[in-house]
Amino acid sequence: MESARPDLSREIRLGLVGIGKIARDQHLPAIVDNDRFELVATASRNAQVDGIPSHGDIDALIAGGHQLDAISLCTPPGGRFDQAAAAIAAGLHLMLEKPPAATIREITTLAEQARARGVTLFTTWHSREAAGVEPARKWLAGRRVEAVRITWKEDIRRWHPGQEWILAAGGFGVFDPGINALSIATRILPGPVILESASMEVPENRASPLRAELEMRSGAAPVRAEFDFLQTGPQTWDIEVDTDQGTLRLAMGGNILRLPGGAPVRAPDAEYPRLYARFAELVAGGEQDIDIRPFELVADAFLIGARRTGPAFAF
Repeated sequence: MESARPDLSREIRLGLVGIGKIARDQHLPAIVDNDRFELVATASRNAQVDGIPSHGDIDALIAGGHQLDAISLCTPPGGRFDQAAAAIAAGLHLMLEKPPAATIREITTLAEQARARGVTLFTTWHSREAAGVEPARKWLAGRRVEAVRITWKEDIRRWHPGQEWILAAGGFGVFDPGINALSIATRILPGPVILESASMEVPENRASPLRAELEMRSGAAPVRAEFDFLQTGPQTWDIEVDTDQGTLRLAMGGNILRLPGGAPVRAPDAEYPRLYARFAELVAGGEQDIDIRPFELVADAFLIGARRTGPAFAF
């Protein structure tokens, strides 16, 4: 089926579904600053955007007569499949906040549906758009990787205040931020990343972990990741890659890059503006961008990882 491309002489008419913290902090500013998009309506159970028509759910949004071209879906992964499927069935191009779905089968099914319907599906990984990630990938392409250390520690109460869903079954827990690190690793490392073992700590009153350790391999190089959702004070989002020509360091989620012998190079945060620029390109070209490698590593961790019970947690 031919892709349903919007009239490129006008803006892409966009619906935003899920008006939570990430939508307000990142999606809305990026949409406003991109002249390829016009935000014409939103859908959320509990929130709305001033001056923009709002609906209680995606079905009402789609039926609202807004002449939509595309949907950006920012709801939690649990329950997202039906929302995404509704957008695809309506012939709308679709951008998914990470993680793209609740299960591997859900996202592969959505990919099949999008291709059959002829619409764009974009599984976003915002941390890959950090300023240092692409230069790091290019530098590593000509080197032998010998070892990788990932340290990803942040404060759940700061970044997800009161968001009970994130520690429920299917909420991913510490893998919600940890998958950002895995998205960078699977982008910059020259070879495939394979999980060998994992362990995680789950609070006695929750279903998803607050801490996790992963032992992986990329070619002959060991890749170790440590995730912690209880770090207060300074936050840590670091990746170090030892190579035959020195150690590459990415800090602050990929926004600071330090190559061997060089000074740290930092650039402004433009992750979400880059995502929306990419989405506009995909829609214009009738293309797909579906990469589930970070998601597969998380699924594998839940499949083979050892679990230990930790203290009860409360926001």
